[in-house]
Formats: sequence, C-alpha cells, structure tokens
Amino acid sequence: MTQNTDTAAALGAPLRVEDLRVSFPGARGGELTALAGLGFELAQGQALGLVGESGSGKSAAALALLGLHRGTAARVDGRVLVRPRAAGAEVVDVNTADERALRSVRGRELAMIFQEPLTSLDPYRRVGDQIAAVRRMHFGESRKEAAQRAAEALEKVGIDAAGKYRAFPHEFSGGMRQRALIAMALVLEPRVLVADEPTTALDVTVQAQILDLLTELRRETGMSLILISHDLAVVGGTVDEVIVLKSGEQVERGPVRKVLTEPQHTYTQALLAAIPRLDAQLPEPKPADDAKPPLMRVRGLEVTFPAKRGAALTRAVAGVDLELREGESLGIVGESGSGKTTLGRSLVRLQQPTAGTIEFDGRPLGSWRGRELRRHRRDLQLIFQDPASSLNPRRGIGDSIAEPLRVQGEKDDARLEASVCGMLERVGLDPKLYHRYPHQLSGGQRQRAAIARALILRPRLVVCDEPVSALDVTTQAQVVALLRELRAEFELTLVFIAHDLAVVRQVSDRIAVMNAGRVVEILPAADLADAQDPYTRTLLAAVPELPHV
Repeated sequence: MTQNTDTAAALGAPLRVEDLRVSFPGARGGELTALAGLGFELAQGQALGLVGESGSGKSAAALALLGLHRGTAARVDGRVLVRPRAAGAEVVDVNTADERALRSVRGRELAMIFQEPLTSLDPYRRVGDQIAAVRRMHFGESRKEAAQRAAEALEKVGIDAAGKYRAFPHEFSGGMRQRALIAMALVLEPRVLVADEPTTALDVTVQAQILDLLTELRRETGMSLILISHDLAVVGGTVDEVIVLKSGEQVERGPVRKVLTEPQHTYTQALLAAIPRLDAQLPEPKPADDAKPPLMRVRGLEVTFPAKRGAALTRAVAGVDLELREGESLGIVGESGSGKTTLGRSLVRLQQPTAGTIEFDGRPLGSWRGRELRRHRRDLQLIFQDPASSLNPRRGIGDSIAEPLRVQGEKDDARLEASVCGMLERVGLDPKLYHRYPHQLSGGQRQRAAIARALILRPRLVVCDEPVSALDVTTQAQVVALLRELRAEFELTLVFIAHDLAVVRQVSDRIAVMNAGRVVEILPAADLADAQDPYTRTLLAAVPELPHV
C-alpha cells in the first residue's frame, strides 16, 4: 500500500509516475500494449500536457493514474506515487494500494474530468445534488454544508447556482455540463486535476472559456494539472510541459513552447502540420456561373420548437436567406445553439420549417410527396455528426451503406455489393471491412463509412453536420482532404457545418456565420480574416493560436 521512508522523503512532488505500462488481452492469448513505459514527475502548481492521436495511450494513462483499470481485463505495471497533503502521511502507490488507501487519494488528491460529461453525470439527479453528494461522501458534511460548497463550486466555474443548481444534466448546454464536471472535481479541492479531452466537440468560444477557467483555477488554488488532448494547439496556451505519445510510447517531451516551435520527432511534426490554420493558403475557388440559376434558394426560413413549462417558443432559425450554386461549398459556422444543425436538417427536409421557403433546382422542397419525394431523396443527403450513433450497430457497414440503394429499388445483391465495395475503396476503406460492425472500426473509419453511405446514391447536395468535430487532428485532416477530393470528383454541392472556423475555411468557397438563429455575415473563405461582424471577430479570437514552426 505504501512506499518505504526513503521513497516518501524523495517524493517532494504531489505525483510521480514511474515506468507506467498498460496492456489488454489480445487474440490467441497475446497482449495489446496501450501504454509502454510512461514516466514523469508533476510539481505543485505545474501543468503537463499529454498529446497524441486516438489510440496513442492518453486515456489509458489517465485511467491508470487513478487506478480506474481495476476490475477490468487490463494489466497495469509500474508505479503511480501520490504524496498526500497531510503532514507525515505515507506515499501511496495507486497501482498496489488497497481500496481504503485508494479512496483516500481519489478525489482529495487526484481528481478527474472525463471526456463526455453527458455520460458522466447521472441523468436522473439534479446537477447541484450530484456535486453536493461528492462533498458529503469525502468530507462527511451535512446536506446544508455540502449544498453550500456545491453552490460555491458552480459559481466558481461560471454557472449561476441560484438558477441552475436544481437543473438536470439535459437542461445544460455542452459547455455548462463540462463546467459542472469541473465543479464536481474542484469541490474536493484536489492537488492534481486530470482533464481527459475536456474540450473535445465543444465550440471554439466554449473551448477557450474552459481552458481559461482551468488556468485561472490553477493560479488561484495552486493545483497541478494534467491536460490530455489530441490537439497541440489546445494545450499550447495552458500547460508548461508536454509529452507526445504515439502507439503507447513517449516520442517527445519538453517545454511546450519549444515543442511547438522546434519539434524534433517526425510524429510531432505531423501532428502540428495537421492542425488547421486560419492563415493557411487556400486553393483558388471555382468561379461561379452567375448566369445559371442557384441549385438551392432559401428565403425567410424560420424554425421554431414548442415551448416547455410555459416558456416562450424556441426559435432555432430566424429568417435565414441563402443561395447555393451548383458545385459550390458553403460553410456554416457558429457556437452550439446558433441554429446550424437545424438549418442543415431543413435543407435536406429532415426538419419541417415553420415559415419561409426552400427551393431545390427551381422547385419548393415542401411540394414533394410520395414517390416523387423518395426519388428526390437521391439528390439530398446528410452526413451526421456522430457516425457511431447514425450507423446501425447490429449491421455490418456494408449493409448500412447499401441500404439507400435498396430503398431506391436496387434488388440485385451482386450489384449492391459491387457498388458498395467500389465506394468503400473510394473513401479510403478496405472492401474487406464490408462485414465489420461499427464498433470494430476506428472513429475515422466510421466517419468514412458514413460518407460512403451518403455518396452511394450520387447526390447533388450533401450537408455535412460537424463531420470532424470529435476526430483527432490527423484523422480530421484526412477526412477534410477526402471531402475536397470527392467534391471535385462527384461535382458535389456541399454545406459544411462546424464550429471551428479554421476547419471550415479549408473546405468552403464562402462562409455563413450564424448567431442566435440568424446569419450575421456571409463572406468568401479567403477573406475570413477581414470579417466585420463583432460575433465573427469573437469566433476568430477564440481559435487557439499556433506559432509557425
């Protein structure tokens, strides 16, 4: 459970990791190595970044730091030494400590913010009560005392406790849920906070707020921070030192500024090169044929949702006017809740507008009925944000990709399989994956399968709803490059929805910026830096800065 006196005396830092290894059972009795020998010492108040692609071992390391692999098939070797704050307390090795010793350091000494707050919070309990329960469990406080501490923690992370203490997780935005998880960790006043991808899939302004909050809390409380991310630009302004992981191995380590500006390993260089930049050179846009009528024309589009509990109607889209030329790529950007997804779903008739008109190829979308609607479905396709939830988990991806062809009347199994295998190859997937299930694919492979399903009918217009927001930067760059290639090959008209201006700029000819359901500005992608609207300027300012290498 504890280390000897010499080790305890030598451990002046709150946390030291020595040769940490994590492996999982593999096929035929072998082992799959997730982490191969990680070591570092974290000083009081220091911030360390762990960076790498999906599968690099980041999350395996985070779970091992708190002993969360216990009870699983994982094998953990090495030492995770924690020095409790109490005077004279013995050093605890998380990997060998008994449950009582482990409970004494979890939360109080080491706390963790998990990647997905919606699955980390109990959907049936009020947020404030969940935070108070953590305080009562560790400090034995009364309900009143714990509630007061929970309210203070919510206020500290920028949430109005008076109005939100009794709210449920689903009543919080994504950014607020992430702040609530931070409050739950901070209510225990930990010495070390482990943040596992805390900003993944958040819009750039909320991401900036979360990172600023972590920096401020670290300065105010003196806690140490381990920030885990796939994006070097995200950790760049938050941590002091960074460790780059590849396939479970540490390939580079050093002060964050030096690693960002003078990367030594080719893998680190590749990670930096994959990060989208606002100042990157763009290809010349395809000249618009002004004599040809628009493929799609949107006029005065409004979408409202019913009121809840006597509140006013929710106006998700409020009077949008747009035109799309054949072969054009239009980016739509804005924060969460700005109306981007609702607008995109309306363009492919998956959302019924409350007011206004949408014309496709000169005809109102609302006029299509029955067989005509089914026929026109070929022309309008949507790539969903989360392929894991949009692909049927009980069917092989080949069957899922073939389904649109079946709906359109194709019955010949041989022709179906040939078409699907051809499309799999075109999106960079091995046709041998035809019978694999979604959970057997990586995130990037699933997104490529979702793109294949959308393109199998050779549509004229494809709406891409946040297709790369949850992918690591190298996979994101691959998917963006793929979409650009497919757009040229299939002469697609694209609507690319995202919250990251740097990503949208790579794909789009023009960019429409949405705020509170309205389009506040439309401008050429190449002129994004010259945006005039204050809201667009705010989005630009929130993009993490990356120095030139």
